[in-house]
Amino acid sequence: MARFTLPRDIYFGAGSMESLKTLTGKKAIVVVGGGSMKRFGFLDKAIEYLKEAGMEVELFEGVEPDPSVETVMKGAEAMRKFQPDWIVAMGGGSPIDAAKAMWAFYEYPETTFEDLITPFNFPTLRTKAKFCAISSTSGTATEVTAFSVITDYAKGIKYPLADFNITPDVAIVDPILAETMPKKLTAHTGMDALTHAIEAYVSTLHNDFTDPLALHAIKMIHNDLKKSFDGDKEARENMHNAQCLAGMAFSNALLGIVHSMAHKTGAAFTGGHIVHGCANAMYLPKVIKYNSKNAEAAERYAYIAKFIGLEGDSTTALVDALIAEIRNMNKSLEIPTCIKEYEGGIIDETEFNNKLKDVAALAISDACTGSNPRIPTQEEMEKLLTACYYDKEIDF
Repeated sequence: MARFTLPRDIYFGAGSMESLKTLTGKKAIVVVGGGSMKRFGFLDKAIEYLKEAGMEVELFEGVEPDPSVETVMKGAEAMRKFQPDWIVAMGGGSPIDAAKAMWAFYEYPETTFEDLITPFNFPTLRTKAKFCAISSTSGTATEVTAFSVITDYAKGIKYPLADFNITPDVAIVDPILAETMPKKLTAHTGMDALTHAIEAYVSTLHNDFTDPLALHAIKMIHNDLKKSFDGDKEARENMHNAQCLAGMAFSNALLGIVHSMAHKTGAAFTGGHIVHGCANAMYLPKVIKYNSKNAEAAERYAYIAKFIGLEGDSTTALVDALIAEIRNMNKSLEIPTCIKEYEGGIIDETEFNNKLKDVAALAISDACTGSNPRIPTQEEMEKLLTACYYDKEIDF
């Protein structure tokens, strides 16, 4: 038996944030990030709509990129004091991810972070509040997923939290918010969405419900990401929908080792963070090559290639065409080919190699590894990560 879970309601299209007026409750806490929602006037609109719905509103502001365990605990404490019956998270993936974790600690103060790290081990939520997510970026799709990523900075590890309990009740996919994204964010979030869709399609848990969502998302992203990057508003709206479709697919089919590697390299090095979407974009071609040694995965990658109009006279040729196309997309989006080139070389080579063994072990143990078409050994993961650092060609 399998399960397919989505938000009860998804409101989409320009102006769909107005649907906040339809929520029923007494108190809403709005969780936001670093200020872009306020600068562009979206936060004020959300508050206005919630007040029109008859709710008292409180803010929790300042959720950082790659939200920390400490921020989650502060937000949960604010919720326990205010006692909201709606949690409304708006912005990019960070405030929505943080709010999902806050939700658990609000309703179950005795829960520990260690309890939640085990996949699908959350307590039953909605005993105090429901959850509404409003996405402003076109990549994470956290507004429709059963996932959250929280960083333990003391340990230098990103933890993916997974449980259908944290799938939002209401998702608002309003492209007007996404129009404010700068070019680099558009590129990184777009390639994050492409990775979601491709990994969901080849996941060992893919099914008849997730496959069409993943394939349509891949085609839309392939057609519209570069145009969105160049400022086309129609393409930007298409990308906002496409990333949501990819989210529906991967929330139910799960992901693979591109994400395992991105999670465990993101905060591992002292030179700086590797932005999640950029990490996915750099690692995806190498992982496709690695996974294509699995016959079923190779056939599915080849089907993706044909579905988006690529040519090849064999499965291998089609897989290679897909890899080449992704590398071309990265180049057109000004994304580096490897970790060594990332942000002018901020990830030190010596530190990378010193930490390689530990980072590889952590990536193998990541929650996303279990649904990958191939489960890498320690040696294979070290080779994969090394290939991603230097942009080396490898053959397993």
